Amino acid sequence: MVKVLGIGGLFFRAKDPAALAAWYEKHLGINPPPSTAEGAPWNADAGVTVFAPFPEDSTYFPSERSFMINFRVADLGEALEELGAAGIDCGEVLQMDGIGKFARIHDPEGNPIELWEPETP
Repeated sequence: MVKVLGIGGLFFRAKDPAALAAWYEKHLGINPPPSTAEGAPWNADAGVTVFAPFPEDSTYFPSERSFMINFRVADLGEALEELGAAGIDCGEVLQMDGIGKFARIHDPEGNPIELWEPETP
């Protein structure tokens, strides 16, 4: 059986790919894909990655979206403060015992983003 080593990329359609890539870089520190061999791709910190198909009728994220991105953050409170100061609407913080804290934001094209501060042992 083939065993993958991790996520190599996330590819999705956008109305304005350049503007959306710039938003992700400015607000979440994600480098846009390199256009030359010298360009630096985004390198994620090692950690948990959850790969979870959801039922079609799930209400966990908007039904008009086929995916939701979940990003790990070191300090959810600090992240939400910074994003809020930049004018980005931030959802309420939810705590899941044994898992961590979560909050929602959306990118400029309405894609749901879940920020997750994993619980530390």
